[in-house]
Amino acid sequence: MSRQNNLNDKIETVPVIGIPLYAENISSAVRHVVSTIEESSSDETWLISATGAHGLVHAQQTPEFRKLLRRFHLNLPDGKPAVWVGRWKGAKEMGRCYGPDFFATLMEASADQEISHYLCGGAEGVADELKKACATKFDNQRIVGTHCPPFRPLTEDEFAQLGRDIDEAEADIVWIGISTPKQERFAAQLSECTSASFIITVGAAFDFHIGNVRQAPTWMQEAGLEWFFRLLMEPRRLFKREMTLVSGFIYYNLKELLTGRFFEEAM
Repeated sequence: MSRQNNLNDKIETVPVIGIPLYAENISSAVRHVVSTIEESSSDETWLISATGAHGLVHAQQTPEFRKLLRRFHLNLPDGKPAVWVGRWKGAKEMGRCYGPDFFATLMEASADQEISHYLCGGAEGVADELKKACATKFDNQRIVGTHCPPFRPLTEDEFAQLGRDIDEAEADIVWIGISTPKQERFAAQLSECTSASFIITVGAAFDFHIGNVRQAPTWMQEAGLEWFFRLLMEPRRLFKREMTLVSGFIYYNLKELLTGRFFEEAM
């Protein structure tokens, strides 16, 4: 069962437009996950989301989703602009915790550990391809199960069955690769059906690591221009969405700066 979250007193966060984002970096987040699994004897399931501009903006527009993200054990800063805001607010050690990079680092760090993983997400066959990629790219053979969820919402019985599959496989970490905000809601509901230690949402990480989707060059990532790279790749499909997210992120941060309202809500 998910009982979020009595480990928060060990975690440094900084509020970015109302959402507490992790104020450290990938390495420390990975150490936290590994040590929690090794040291914890409880059956609690902790939720982690790689939270980018999409999630942050959607949280301002949807109170139910904002409340959900605040329940998560960690909201990792998936985008560079959120890191800039966090550092401006005083989180000097804050680093970008990009979902695909967090996935890769944790896979490598746990390759020789007694930590098992379950992959849930992507189109038909994607999770199985990622399982093979984990063995070759990260030398991690401890993928104990995969699942491709349908595009429609799962029923309660289907969530219960998925939870049983995860527990029977004795998975410590369940990775969810769908899209925001669907994946966070999916993770929260699944947490009620499994005793896995962590459920982590990482968006398009599955497709990135099997080569289905191109990643932006490093310099564009560092410059906070991934949205522009995605727009160049699929201008017709993504123009409206990316423009809405970029303008929304700027608007809500300016609103917070002028009023302080979101900062107070997140404390």
